[in-house]
Amino acid sequence: MTKAEKTNLRNGLLFVSPWIVGIGCFILYPILSSLYHSLCDYSVLEPPVFIGLTNYIDLARDQIFWKSLWNTFFYAFFAIPLGLAISLSLALLLNTKIRGLAFYRTIFFLPSLVPIVAMSMLWMWIFNGQYGVLNYFLSLLGIRAPAWLMNVHWSKPALIIMSFWAIGYSMVIFLAGLQDVPLSLYESAEIDGANFLHKIRHVTIPMISPVILFNLIMGIIWTFQIFARPYIMTPGPGGPARSTTFYTLYLFQTAFEDLRMGYASAMAWILFLIILSLTLLAIRLSKDRVYYAGVR
Repeated sequence: MTKAEKTNLRNGLLFVSPWIVGIGCFILYPILSSLYHSLCDYSVLEPPVFIGLTNYIDLARDQIFWKSLWNTFFYAFFAIPLGLAISLSLALLLNTKIRGLAFYRTIFFLPSLVPIVAMSMLWMWIFNGQYGVLNYFLSLLGIRAPAWLMNVHWSKPALIIMSFWAIGYSMVIFLAGLQDVPLSLYESAEIDGANFLHKIRHVTIPMISPVILFNLIMGIIWTFQIFARPYIMTPGPGGPARSTTFYTLYLFQTAFEDLRMGYASAMAWILFLIILSLTLLAIRLSKDRVYYAGVR
């Protein structure tokens, strides 16, 4: 290595050193630390004591752990596909050429910019069993509505309905994908006698399949980490009969209320493996169904 190459290497390392230090201190060290603490009995206030896989074995016997996992899977099973369908439908409507289109796009995107705390307080008022706006309008139709957030059977559906409030991000991504679909494909489909639904099925969806996969993966990551809304909106340790004790909420309670940091670290690694497995599964199942232009 010549003297000039050594100088360039030194200067390059100096320039990237803030990034190396940052990723080491704020990403790599916490990851390795949580992995070690997941194998320890650690209460934050005392030094960790190595106990091997005991935390993971205890999790298998923890009924609240399985309850939180079921609640999270239930929420994700409905929130993800319905959210994708609604956001894609809105994107299709907003991809047409009508007057005031920019205004409509802004109106549908604005709710996703509302802070989570403010949004949660707003929806607490909407879902209020006695004075809520939703129950008032349902009463006008002669429907006796439940106390949404206080009802074991309706608390999770209420949070699923609320999740559609923030679909603006995925809608915008779908809209960007729709605008990249060549018009010539639609014209060819019309010549062949295709109607609106045929064009959606055979042209639009295949052409935006990479966007659908991206939104699906982001939906998996977001929904399995739902925390702030049930924490703010539902009473007690996770709603009535723990019906809204989602995985990350139970993790938070275990780590910062019970001070069982080692146990919570084990939960965090299990959550990581669940999200990673579902992401890899989605990629695997979509391997032959996603169309990338120019890629064979």
